[in-house]
Amino acid sequence: MAAFGSLSDRLVETFSKLRTKGKLSPADVDGTVREIRRALLDADVALEVVKDFTGKVRERALSDEVNRALNPAQQVVQIVNEELVTILGGQQRRLEFAKTPPTVIMLAGLQGAGKTTLAGKLATWLKKDGHTPMLVAADLQRPNAVTQLQVVGGQAGVEVWAPEPGNGVGDPVRVAKQGVEEARRRQFDTVIIDTAGRLGVDAELMRQAADIRRATDPDEVLFVIDAMIGQDAVATARAFQEGVDFTGVVLSKLDGDARGGAALSVAQITGRPIMFASTGESLEDFEPFHPDRMAGRILDLGDILTLIEQAQQHFDEEEAAKVAEKFATDSFTLEDFLDQMQQLKKMGSMKSMLGMLPGARGLKQQLEDFDESELTRTEAIIRSMTKQERQLPKLLNGSRRLRIARGSGTTVTEVNALVNRFEQAAKMMKTVAKGGVPNVPGMGPVPGMGGGRASMAKQQSRKKGGSRSGNPARRAAENAARTTTAPTAAAGGSGFGLGGPSKQNAPSEDELAALQKLLGR
Repeated sequence: MAAFGSLSDRLVETFSKLRTKGKLSPADVDGTVREIRRALLDADVALEVVKDFTGKVRERALSDEVNRALNPAQQVVQIVNEELVTILGGQQRRLEFAKTPPTVIMLAGLQGAGKTTLAGKLATWLKKDGHTPMLVAADLQRPNAVTQLQVVGGQAGVEVWAPEPGNGVGDPVRVAKQGVEEARRRQFDTVIIDTAGRLGVDAELMRQAADIRRATDPDEVLFVIDAMIGQDAVATARAFQEGVDFTGVVLSKLDGDARGGAALSVAQITGRPIMFASTGESLEDFEPFHPDRMAGRILDLGDILTLIEQAQQHFDEEEAAKVAEKFATDSFTLEDFLDQMQQLKKMGSMKSMLGMLPGARGLKQQLEDFDESELTRTEAIIRSMTKQERQLPKLLNGSRRLRIARGSGTTVTEVNALVNRFEQAAKMMKTVAKGGVPNVPGMGPVPGMGGGRASMAKQQSRKKGGSRSGNPARRAAENAARTTTAPTAAAGGSGFGLGGPSKQNAPSEDELAALQKLLGR
């Protein structure tokens, strides 16, 4: 995630220095802890959290569990990972639903933290999980807050209860209470109350939020905090905890370029778990918060579980089986490729998905250079083809490719490149589907997997059978010499039935002498 980019880079660099050492001295541990402390402070993590964290890491790193380890450096990484999980909340905490619907969820936080948008994201997430949420517009102070919630609700496809126009008109406590009653009457199983925020913590905000909580008796009060506000997160979280109290935390704007220290501070300071994280602007960019997975991302250990879950949500198993069969039977077409690309785009940003792989920080430059719009151009090219052309790419002659390039706003070169890549990929996937080893373009057969032996044998035979000299005259002379000195056992016929070397084709002594003279021998 972008919010932890700088912190992750610093920690990965620190641990890379440790891996070169077979045994860690107290000085090595102190130096590592010092670098970790600086990295955390630069990431705007609260000072008291940093002191507690580094103290525990140092104590454990100097203990026998590291001294007796076969790989002390790896053991220190594991210790840091475990302590990160602890300050992020330890275990994931799920929403607690009421035994008798509706479940009431109240959102609280400062103005600008993203509560209104997050209400739509939470509703979208609940709707996917089989719930029937309703949004309640209880933010009647901020200009156009009610209208914004109605727009967000429309995008999410959920009901919005908004009896008051807002913009300073109406009683938010009465609207919230009526919203819960309306949801119960209309049999919605979840109510999400969007409350007002302020530019700073003040008594009026706290009093109004506390009144709404008393009137609606919510099952969950989620404190929405901007991951980009840094050290202010601690003071804000404490003020809301004292004034309103909350049961969980939601981090918004984790896709920003800020330092992200709020995530590493708020759970430890308040003792309340981080339950959700908002990772983008789309209503789909919302996910439950897993402390262990987040720690893995920060330390560049990857987050394969989240990647698998996203794939399971957007890919149909039956469809995947059909595609695999098409690969095996060589019937995979550009139309199938377009369908697969559409499913891939539903999973979100390619950069974020690639960033979940272990060791992704080592490919930082490649990830930054990755052009997301390349998928859009590829889609435009395929959509500019006729259905027959998608199913039979061999029909794509020069005039057709020119028409496709004009229709997609690209060049003929880009169309050619796409078709060539598709054909290569289809061949590779067909080989894999049949249990073979793919021959990667530019790399040859994958080594160590039993494939490509015939081609390797041919290469060795070429090396044995011919000169490797860069001088053409010298190469001709050496090849001629090999021909005359070749074993006569082959005269009875070669392995291809073409017969052995013929004396008639062998160079004469005069020709060899001329060649040697040319070479300066």
